[in-house]
Amino acid sequence: MTIGPVQLIVLGFNHPEFHGEIIAELERLRQSDTVRVIDALAVHKDKSGELEVAHLSNLTEKEAVEYGSKIGALIGLGFEGEQGAEEGAAIGAAIAEEGLEVFSDDDAWDVIEEIPNDSAAALILIEHHWAVPLRDAVMRARGYRLNDAFISPLDLVAIGMHTAEEAAELHRLEKAAE
Repeated sequence: MTIGPVQLIVLGFNHPEFHGEIIAELERLRQSDTVRVIDALAVHKDKSGELEVAHLSNLTEKEAVEYGSKIGALIGLGFEGEQGAEEGAAIGAAIAEEGLEVFSDDDAWDVIEEIPNDSAAALILIEHHWAVPLRDAVMRARGYRLNDAFISPLDLVAIGMHTAEEAAELHRLEKAAE
């Protein structure tokens, strides 16, 4: 099975008011075959930095069994206590023995550290189905991904794609957790 590009999106919420809209939108994207949610977590960090984690997913039961907790594995957030940590360490050791460097120190991203105390976050691991034909065309042309990034709303104002008011509000929301 061909896997499309996979992205981890981390969304912050200072005072979340969840009404099912996010899950509904992810389901709409799934139904249109635009993206597939591989895994999704809701993380609440209290004032002292203690975490509460819950799965948020629109995976079928079969997909949930197949994919397990991929976000937890990616960011080192265990759900199975000591046994889960030991299994994760064993997998990491096996990869290292094969000489594969999955993440270097330069690539390290402490997702949990970035979530401010007394806030919440949604961590969504998605596969971009829409990008598979584009990626395959790039590969056939002997191309490869050098980098990618989301563009700040403030930068979009500079090139005329957003109004200053729209960008200021989006920027304020993005920076509110800092």
